[in-house]
Order: sequence, then structure tokens, then C-alpha cells
Amino acid sequence: MTNLRIGVMYDRAWSPEGLPAFAREVEALGADDLWVVEDLGWGGGISAAALALAATSRLRVGLGIAPAPLRNPALLAMETAFLARVHPGRFVAGLGHGVTEWMASVGAAPGSALALLGESTEALRALLRGERVQTQGREVRIDDLRLVHPPEVVPPVVLGVVRPRSLELAGRLADGTVIAEGHGPTDLEAALALIRKGGAAPDHELIVFAYAAVADDVRQAAEALRDKVEDQAGWLGCDPSEVFTVSGTPADAVARIAELEAAGATSVVLRFSGDEPVRQLGAVLAARRS
Repeated sequence: MTNLRIGVMYDRAWSPEGLPAFAREVEALGADDLWVVEDLGWGGGISAAALALAATSRLRVGLGIAPAPLRNPALLAMETAFLARVHPGRFVAGLGHGVTEWMASVGAAPGSALALLGESTEALRALLRGERVQTQGREVRIDDLRLVHPPEVVPPVVLGVVRPRSLELAGRLADGTVIAEGHGPTDLEAALALIRKGGAAPDHELIVFAYAAVADDVRQAAEALRDKVEDQAGWLGCDPSEVFTVSGTPADAVARIAELEAAGATSVVLRFSGDEPVRQLGAVLAARRS
């Protein structure tokens, strides 16, 4: 076995009331991480993370990804610190630009998305370290704030970003970077080069989200992913055949995970499609152990 962490995403389309049981089941299977989603209109990431943490005792829970324009860093620090104190060492705070169109639709479009993300990250991390923050930045303004209950174990702050300047920013300011679904080994190597250019520490995490479906019949697995792959290809601007997935038989899935690890991934988070995602995860974990 390697040090690679295997995680699973609680898909935004799944009902909120199913999250606690799902979290308990995937923890029992031996998954390392569970990631919850914060996309406009679906569900709140902090409340989802709180539910998952409360339902489990070992699982690390990641917030993927809070949009900086909607999450004032002072409030996000308060929420993050609360969870991190109650569940030390088990929460990861993810932050990103947010979808431009979604942010504009609720009046939250920043003047400079890059400045907002950078200033938010710096303020968030300083507050979580228990520091007193006084900043008058281009996008973030905090007047003499210090958390009353900073976390004893400071949680990692990771950035979910795609573009070159944002990847460099992640390397410079964050504890890790989250790579969106569909990116394969070549993309990871290019992203890592930019993250390292930004000055990433040796322990900088590279967390890779991946669409996943496993079945004994590889055609069944491919069909389960077809719609998501086509949608992601449109977002990535590529042919659907170029969208990287963790799919096929359980052995195929393990091989695809190994490709991501070889390219630098420290954690692979599976976003399952098709029936019985918990069973699918169990099949992948069993195949990795065999």
C-alpha cells in the first residue's frame, strides 16, 4: 500500500438527509476522506461538513470548494475554527474563485477574483493560526480581528483552482491544491510545475477529484459516466475521450488511480455515478488491497 489517500465525494445531487449514513458507511469501508460540495443552489458546505464530521470518528472531511466571493474570510475562519476545535485534525477548508456566472447572479462578483482569493486565503490562514488580523486589501478589509477560540490543530486550507496564475497563487499561499474532475496525469504534471513555481512547500497536498464508475461490465461503467463526461468536456474545452475518469472494472479503476498518484496526486477523491456508490467504493478499496 502507498501513502495515497482515497476519498469519496458526496455528490451535490444526492439528498442532504442521506449524508450522515453515507459518511458512516464509507468510513467503515476504510476510506480516508469524504468531500462535501458547496455549489450555488445545491447545499451549504459548512453545514454538510458538520453533519459528516458528527456522524463519524476517523474520516477526514473536506469542504470542496467554498466560493471566496460568497464566504467572507472572517466568517469562514469562525466556522472553520469551530469545526476544527470540535474535530481536531479532521477538517480541510477548501476555497476557490466560484463560478463567475453564479457569483454575478447573486451580486457577489469581485473586482479582481485573483486578489480576492489571495487576500481571503492569507486572512483565513492567519486567523486560524490565532493571529490578530488588520488588513485593508484590494478586496478584503478586516479591522483588528482575532478569533476568541482559534483551533488547537490548525486545519489545512486548500485552493480549488485551474488557471496558471491561480495555481501559482495556491503554491505560494495554500497548504494544498484541488484539481477538478477530468484532469489526467499530464494535466497534473503541468499544474504541479506551476504550483511549485509559486513556491509550494514539500508537503503541499495535490487533491484530485475524479469522476468514477466501476462495474464488471466496462460498457456499463462507461454509460453511467457518459453525461457527466460530456458536460465536463464542454467545460474543459476538449473531446469527451480526453476527459480522465476512474472507471471500468475495479482493477481498471485501481490502475487509473495509480496513474494519478504517479503524476503527483497525494489524494484521489472519487465522484461516483451509477447505482450503489458505496458498493462501488468498496470494490475499489478491496481491489487496492488485493
